[in-house]
Amino acid sequence: MDRLSAPALTGPALTGIRRLSALDTVRARIALAVELGLLAPGEPLPPGPEIAVALGVGEITVRRALESLCFAGVLERRRGRGGGTLVAPEPAMGVVAEIAAYTGGAAEMHELIDHRLALETGLVHLAAVSRDDLAVAELRDLVSLMDKASGWAEFHELDARFHLAVVEASGLAVGVGRYAAVVRELYRYYLPYPMEYLHESNREHGELVTAIERRDAVAAVAVICRHVEVLHSTMLSRHSR
Repeated sequence: MDRLSAPALTGPALTGIRRLSALDTVRARIALAVELGLLAPGEPLPPGPEIAVALGVGEITVRRALESLCFAGVLERRRGRGGGTLVAPEPAMGVVAEIAAYTGGAAEMHELIDHRLALETGLVHLAAVSRDDLAVAELRDLVSLMDKASGWAEFHELDARFHLAVVEASGLAVGVGRYAAVVRELYRYYLPYPMEYLHESNREHGELVTAIERRDAVAAVAVICRHVEVLHSTMLSRHSR
């Protein structure tokens, strides 16, 4: 069985992040985003419910994680109008030991990116060949909503819906199921991205929809290759602002 087979997704390679509690995963992902400069000093965090959806945990877990990070000096709470939870002006670094589970899982993360790419390119090709007007309209709507998104949590939720809608347009249920399983594991490594980076990436979403609308399978595959391959150099990495 090859190294990208389904059992690999539940094997020892992923135990580093799997062993963390939901609370610790939220603490680690937000603290790592701060340490990498993805969340800047003084930057406000999205509302707790949005963070919960983006990171796939409960709202109570998010609240407890944010409280813990405030106590540790990574974040701070401000009361009153314009308040909320923000990155501390001089955030504490190296205070969340669970970050190591993410940085130590880079090899497995890259393997999941390759697995996603192999599946998504084939499904995108089929989506373009079997182009459907309703599917194209839905994708256009999602691109528009991402352009208007004000926070990384909102954008991430819409981005996940967009890519799932693209592969569902292929009509290949078995492939969609396998794609969803791989992406579910890959999203465990997701960290907040700067909004300017996310809005720039949405341009490629628009290019992809245009290619699908034109039934240009070659162009559609080329766009998704660029879009997914860049994850190798951006996930768990520092981004320019």
